Amino acid sequence: MTKPNLVLLGRFGAPHGVRGEIRLQSHTADPLAIGSYGPLTDKSGSKTFKLLSVRPQGKDMLVARVEGVADRSGAERLTGVELYIAREKLPAPEDEDEFYLADLVGLRAEARDGELIGHVVGLSNFGAGDILEIQPSQGETILLPFTKAVVPIVDVAGGRVVVEPPAEVEGPAD
Repeated sequence: MTKPNLVLLGRFGAPHGVRGEIRLQSHTADPLAIGSYGPLTDKSGSKTFKLLSVRPQGKDMLVARVEGVADRSGAERLTGVELYIAREKLPAPEDEDEFYLADLVGLRAEARDGELIGHVVGLSNFGAGDILEIQPSQGETILLPFTKAVVPIVDVAGGRVVVEPPAEVEGPAD
C-alpha cells in the first residue's frame, strides 16, 4: 500500500535507445502532463526524478529523458520504478463528483443505514478494476470492487463512503 499522501502518476518502462531515454507509462488525464508536475519520487519518497522532456510514442506510451540519466544502463536501472507526487501538490478536484483515490484512505466505510463497516485502508488495481480495501474493527480486510453499484456514495468532505456489498454467489456443493 502507498503512503496516503502520495499519488501514483506513472511508471518507468524499458530503456529507449542508447542515450538514456526511457519509456514511461503515465496515469495522468493528459499523459504528457506528467512532465509538468516537477520532481517526482519513488514509492518510499527517498529518490527524486526530474523529467527533462516527455514525448509520445505510440498510443499508450511516452518516452522521457530523466535528469542524471545519460546512457542505456542508467535507464535500465529505472525500469519498473513507479513515480509519485505528494497529494498536496496536485490541483483540487474541479467537480463535486471528482476525487483522488488517495483521498479515500482513512474514510469511514458505512452501510446505507449508517452502520460502520470499517475504514478504507487502501485501493489496489490488479488489472481488472479498482479494489477498495476496508479494515473492519475485527477480522480480515474486506476487498470490494470500487464501482458505483458497490460504492454508490463517496463523501470525502463528510469523511465516509457508503458501501453496498454484492450478494455472495455460491457454487455447487461438490
